[in-house]
Amino acid sequence: MAKEAGMRGAGVDGEAEPISDTARRALERDLAKLRAERQKVAATLGDADEAGDSADQADELQRADDLTALDDRIAELETRLRQSALAGPPRTDVVGVGSTATVRFGDDSTQAIQIGEVAEELDETLVTADSPLGRALLGHRVGETVAYATPRGQDTATVLTIGG
Repeated sequence: MAKEAGMRGAGVDGEAEPISDTARRALERDLAKLRAERQKVAATLGDADEAGDSADQADELQRADDLTALDDRIAELETRLRQSALAGPPRTDVVGVGSTATVRFGDDSTQAIQIGEVAEELDETLVTADSPLGRALLGHRVGETVAYATPRGQDTATVLTIGG
């Protein structure tokens, strides 16, 4: 079970950062769903010359706004996927975005976790880079111990392994 989860945008410092294969597949799935939804919304938009009552016009404006929001989100995901391709694979010498690290927590439990940008609700192995645990682990190497805040107080995690 992940110790921390949440949502965040691209790259911790705005730079192109690598993502794991799992995260890439999730972004690609989201992109495909958004494109399908965009097609459905676009198909409902009528001819601009059609006359209708104000309710019809308001509904048409709402669908146009929905289409714009979908276009913005699609562009955001496409940009993130391009950036991650430029960034290359996750590093294996220090913990970074896209890394998979095995850590030992203060209670002696161990867990393999991925440092990512967006944690899906059901993905218990993904820790976001802007969560307390994610921020604490970034930039650390095998053998190093970090402290971080939890809802129950301070905890520690020791990096045992780092993979891409």
